[in-house]
Amino acid sequence: MEYRQLGRSGLRVSTLTLGTMTFGGEGRFAKLGNTDVEGARRQIDMCLDAGVNLIDTANMYSAGLSEQIVGQAVAGKRDDVLISTKVRMVMGDGPNDAGLSRHHIIAQAEASLRRLDTDHIDLYHVHEWDGQTPLEETLEALDTLVRSGKVRYLGVSNYAGWQLVKALSTADRLGYQRFVANQIYYSLESRDAEYELIPASLDQGLGVLVWSPLAGGLLSGKYRRGQQATSGRHLEDWNEPPVRDAEKLYDTIEAVVDVATARGVSPAQIALAYLLRKPGVTSLVIGARKDEQLADNLGAAEIELTDEEFERLEKVSAPWMIYPHWHQALSASERFGAPDRALHG
Repeated sequence: MEYRQLGRSGLRVSTLTLGTMTFGGEGRFAKLGNTDVEGARRQIDMCLDAGVNLIDTANMYSAGLSEQIVGQAVAGKRDDVLISTKVRMVMGDGPNDAGLSRHHIIAQAEASLRRLDTDHIDLYHVHEWDGQTPLEETLEALDTLVRSGKVRYLGVSNYAGWQLVKALSTADRLGYQRFVANQIYYSLESRDAEYELIPASLDQGLGVLVWSPLAGGLLSGKYRRGQQATSGRHLEDWNEPPVRDAEKLYDTIEAVVDVATARGVSPAQIALAYLLRKPGVTSLVIGARKDEQLADNLGAAEIELTDEEFERLEKVSAPWMIYPHWHQALSASERFGAPDRALHG
């Protein structure tokens, strides 16, 4: 297992992270999995044996049950793992049970600490943008948690580029703790993050954690053009991620399957190995309903694509060159820096 620096922080994390959205199975999360404490212990042990040192959860996964299961499953092993969790989503029926107000952040951090049965959160993400709470209030609350020792590092997830840079500049202006991680959706199915989020993360020194690197299973090889998959979440009422161009997706899947077949490995391992070679990517958040799926995903850490394999996947999945990027490619490419090349190559 390789370990990469998390942005400009001194923290090193494994290139694969265990995701726990399948833990619990309460409410709508039942469609993803219902791993119990025993199953969680087994999967965490598998990950520790493979060298994984980061577990990612969220307060809203199964209404807190995922955090509770993680806390029980790491009992006696807490010093061996880093734990990431999140705050922002709706956690109740009250008017203050969502968002990034000081009230909600502090209350939810305390609740997460209780459920996780720990005295600190290693990496605390704001889970989504809150356009109604002043950034100064959000960042001050997060800064307070770090200075109190209850949180060690801060992360952001699902922000637009302008929202991310505004938050970072506000933290810098006020002397508050900065985000060191940006958790985003990024996969061969959709490389939208290359327009702004990857370049901004490179420019501003944030590590990138990737959620759903297999596009909700779309890149696992079970979904093929002209064939009906017999299992998988996309047979059910779940639309993350939304598929905008099915033909391009199937072209991409065919390329992934071809590379995997030639290598004698699974399509999932190829799709994951591709992302681990992309600029700015620190770690991929992987999760699975079944232990066999998790074991297969963990194998991606051992795969290094050839230049030819990588370029084939680059070409078939290339994002549309939207404005102003097509104009910059025509008029400014002679002075591109590393963040620009994350999109333009």
